[in-house]
Amino acid sequence: MNLKLFDDFLLSALREDMPFGDISSEAVFDAANISTARLVAKADGVLCGLSLFRRVFELLGVPRDTWEIFFADGEKLHKSDVICTFSGPTLALLAGERTGLNLLQHLSGIAAQTAVAVAAVEGTDAIVTETRKTLPGLRALQKYAVRMGGGHNHRFSLSDAVMLKDNHIDAVGGIASAVAKVRAAIGHTVKVEVETRNIDEVRQALEAGTDIIMLDNMAPDDMRKAVVLVNHRAVLEASGGITLANIREYAETGVDVISIGALTHSVMALDISMQIAGQSQKNCLQSQGCSGKITLRGKC
Repeated sequence: MNLKLFDDFLLSALREDMPFGDISSEAVFDAANISTARLVAKADGVLCGLSLFRRVFELLGVPRDTWEIFFADGEKLHKSDVICTFSGPTLALLAGERTGLNLLQHLSGIAAQTAVAVAAVEGTDAIVTETRKTLPGLRALQKYAVRMGGGHNHRFSLSDAVMLKDNHIDAVGGIASAVAKVRAAIGHTVKVEVETRNIDEVRQALEAGTDIIMLDNMAPDDMRKAVVLVNHRAVLEASGGITLANIREYAETGVDVISIGALTHSVMALDISMQIAGQSQKNCLQSQGCSGKITLRGKC
């Protein structure tokens, strides 16, 4: 992932957090103060977003070669693990702390929750995906976090694949009509998915030549019937009402994909702490191009 693609987003987040500077830190420290910080996991989980976290501090002038990194994205964390250490102007460390942690904790939370879901379906043929229920502007990062947790990605946007949902079908007058209109309008390389609510609609979707059939809010018993009916002639996706508590039951019905919106829209942030050690008046980092002043760098 090219992190510089997110520079505008990160700079906007930093400006939101300190539109006129950090009046607390600037009253206590001057530009010569240098400190060392470390990231510590406060709970078990999966790391995701460390490079983005690091980029926040690069934009504030913290040198890259001060970092010592012990874990990579996708690796399991245990409580009290030290993830990394880095040094820079105390003002820069304090200025980037909240923005960096907000992103790191959120993405690590998604990765950790995804890992639990993936582990729960182990031994079945089902894969776990998220949905488009993501925060505006964060979709690419949230979907990346799902992959770091061992999951797969659903369509990225409305432009990626056809998905005919209940509103499409009800408005146009039925599954067969909706699929026929789509087939006439799209190229042969675009897959078509249809959302179904009962076995009769599954049969209609199959007869219409649908590539992927979503079983929306169906009970596990109905999903088993759908698996027998379809018999591998289309990909079956289970969605709606699926939680970490019942995902195994759904996976064992024989479906191919389980999509869970809660992986991104209702995730709990992973508890990670940034701890700053004693600061000094040394200017040892200035030789590495670090002035100690807080400047938001659009390009590095």
